[in-house]
Amino acid sequence: MNSEVQEYIKKQRSPQKEIIEKLRNIILKTYPDIKEEFKMGVPWYEGKYYLVGLKDHVNMGFSIKGLSEEEKGLFDGTGKLMKHIKIFSPEEINKDRIVELLKVVRKE
Repeated sequence: MNSEVQEYIKKQRSPQKEIIEKLRNIILKTYPDIKEEFKMGVPWYEGKYYLVGLKDHVNMGFSIKGLSEEEKGLFDGTGKLMKHIKIFSPEEINKDRIVELLKVVRKE
């Protein structure tokens, strides 16, 4: 467990805190060996995913490198290397969909 990531989560307001905790748990359960680090002020996972608490929601970012146009369409944003999904409440987290998106990005 990365202490900087834990500190970041602790400082978040609700519901961002709960959303980030839930998403982080999904990432770590899906990929138990994934490297968690604290880069650019937010939690990162092997340069493939990031979590960031914003004013009224959380963005979960995904690397789109090597994805098809159809796969890129699963995400929001205009980034050339990363796109994201927005989550406004813990209740709207669909674990199966998140795992599916994680696997689209990290093909194994």
